Amino acid sequence: MSAQTIPVVLIGAGPAGLTAATLLAQYGIESLILERWEGVYPQPRAVHLDGEIRRIVDRLGVGDEFDAISRPALGLRLLDPDRRVLAQFDRDPAGDRNGHPEANLFDQPELEAILRANLRRYPEATLRSNAEVTAVTEESDYVRVDFTERETGRAESVRARYLLGCDGANSLVRGAIGARMRDLRFEQRWLVVDIAMTADLGHWEGVHQICDPTRAATYMRIGKTRYRWEFRLRSGETAADFRDLSQLRPLLAPWVGTVTPERLELVRIAEYTFRAQLADRWRAGRVFLLGDAAHLTPPFIGQGMGAGLRDAANLTWKLAGVLRGELPDSVLDTYETERKPHARAMIRLAKVIGVTMTEGGELGNHLRGLIAPGLSRVPGLARMVTSGESPPLRRSGLVVAPLLRRGLAGRLPPNDRLPDGRRVDDLIAGRFAIITMVDVPRADKKRIEQHGGVVLRAAPGTVLHRWLRHGRASAVLVRPDGAVQSWGANASALCASVPGFGPGEGAQATGE
Repeated sequence: MSAQTIPVVLIGAGPAGLTAATLLAQYGIESLILERWEGVYPQPRAVHLDGEIRRIVDRLGVGDEFDAISRPALGLRLLDPDRRVLAQFDRDPAGDRNGHPEANLFDQPELEAILRANLRRYPEATLRSNAEVTAVTEESDYVRVDFTERETGRAESVRARYLLGCDGANSLVRGAIGARMRDLRFEQRWLVVDIAMTADLGHWEGVHQICDPTRAATYMRIGKTRYRWEFRLRSGETAADFRDLSQLRPLLAPWVGTVTPERLELVRIAEYTFRAQLADRWRAGRVFLLGDAAHLTPPFIGQGMGAGLRDAANLTWKLAGVLRGELPDSVLDTYETERKPHARAMIRLAKVIGVTMTEGGELGNHLRGLIAPGLSRVPGLARMVTSGESPPLRRSGLVVAPLLRRGLAGRLPPNDRLPDGRRVDDLIAGRFAIITMVDVPRADKKRIEQHGGVVLRAAPGTVLHRWLRHGRASAVLVRPDGAVQSWGANASALCASVPGFGPGEGAQATGE
């Protein structure tokens, strides 16, 4: 390949890279993904995504395929060292505000296979495997990416208007732009065990967290025949101490009971160091960091992979608008402004929960035994744990609210069911939208539709209508990624602020 210029080059074909390329294609933006390996990495890693991320999965056009490989979790149980229930937080498997289950368990290789197959439906996106990137150089009006074709050893290069570094925790792109990971002071070593078996263990179908500073552990069923355990390693222990099922038996015995070893298939056993880290900068000129290249979070709230998909959803529509000449270049500055504080908040929450459940010695166990049983009865606490709503985005040029009152700015509207059977997200589908409790003048509605947007009237008595009333807003302007840009009592003023932007021809591949 000669050094041709492509609008967007992405490095890394993990969930964040595949999501970003798909969303760009839906806006008609050509992209090239360079991936070091030949195919999907076959071993399980991430196993959870929440209801907000499930909405992004729908945007990609693979919601039904994902549902076929995932299991809704019934919630979270906190257990003492003897596996007695300290507290239980239930979640409705049918979903609530996001229109989907708020805890979805799955096998990451299966999800990545679905994302890759879906990407092939878009001619705008090209995935090149066995392409190992060796250098990233930003020049005057483009970024040059040098890479080696691993099968032949041939050196090649490509030029990009913009480069997205989705290349993981050991990101080459992060180093190329001079960014560094800042340590948020959390580090624990854990043993992660994935086992396949046909036996039904009969446990409650949610996430079980053993709160024990001596041997903290997590258990969950992630598929019809797939189970995940995580055990905190003690000082001096390594994965080498648990190579096979005979060595694992003491850890698994309380869970698998009398299931014989020949009925257990050890899919994977690995040692992970759970860290809390955040890159000090997420952008340098035309280069952006996404996913694990920008942030690492402990897994206690299941937000690691989902954070990368949030990055992709936030950035891609802005890039598309700039590349199509419909939005000013300044909108790209809002990516780090909005996503970095959100990622930091989720990392800190995961860190607090992790420390609370795994530290404190015998005193910690005693306090958990006294306090935890009452947590699910604290007004509002259970709702906060199970609601599926993450923190709002920080104010930016695209999240506008009065200084003394944020209101609904930066939040996602409920994915309510509409009278025709569709949901709010189906109607918005990657464009600007006005959601209102009041009538919008015909001229305003026509203008918005001509600009590629949509107007949705929230009917009295609906979840959406109650959400607007609770937020004291007559109308909101919703961005293509689903976040509220601004709100107020003057629907006509919001209508006048809708820019000309909407899905491209590539959106047709999802049936929109």
